[in-house]
Amino acid sequence: MSDRRSFKFYEFLKRLTDIFISILGLFILFPLFILIAVLVKLSSRGPIFYCGIRTGLNSIPFQMYKFRTMNHNENNNLVTAKNDVRITSFGSILRKYKLDELPQLANVLKGEMSLVGPRPEVQLYTSLYTKEEEVILSVLPGITDFSSIYFVQLSDFVGHNDNKKEFQNNIKEALKIKNKLRIKYVNERSYMTDMKILMKTFSRLIKLS
Repeated sequence: MSDRRSFKFYEFLKRLTDIFISILGLFILFPLFILIAVLVKLSSRGPIFYCGIRTGLNSIPFQMYKFRTMNHNENNNLVTAKNDVRITSFGSILRKYKLDELPQLANVLKGEMSLVGPRPEVQLYTSLYTKEEEVILSVLPGITDFSSIYFVQLSDFVGHNDNKKEFQNNIKEALKIKNKLRIKYVNERSYMTDMKILMKTFSRLIKLS
C-alpha cells in the first residue's frame, strides 16, 4: 500500500472514530450535560454556553463550543490567569476537570474539529504564525493534542496577571511551546499517535481528580 493510500485510510479511520465516539459521548453524557447546564445557569447570570470564534482547517473560522465558566461579558482577556477573578465558582470546577470542553464533541460531529488535533487558537494568534507554523492549520484542530497534555493546567504556567509584563512574557513562552508541539503532532500524526494522545489525556485528567 502506497503512503498516499495509507494516509487516506488513516484520514477515513480517524473521521470514522471521531463520528462514533462523538455520537456515543453525546448520548452517554447527555444527563451530565443537563446537570452542568442547570448548575451553570444557577451559579451565575448569562448563557449556558460560550461560543468563541477560532481558526480552523485552512484558516477557516468556526464557533467552538464550551460550557460558560466566566461571568457573562467578561471574556476580554484571551488567556486565563491563575485564580482569575472572572471565573465563577462552578466554572473553576469545570475548568479543573476539563468538563467545560465537553460540548466540543458537537464540533467533532460537525466535522469542524477532531478528537485529536492541534488545539484551535483565536485569529489574533494564528495571524502571527510563521511559515513553519502555518502547517498547523493544514489539519483539523482537535480537543486534545501534545500541547493539551503538556499544559493540562495552562493557568499554572502563565501565573497571576498582577505583573502585566511578566504575565505577557509567560503567555508568549507558552504559545511558542504550544506551536512547537502542534507542529510535532502534524509531522507525526497517525492513528496510533492519536490513540496514544487520547489515552495520555485521560490519564492526566484522572490524576487531577
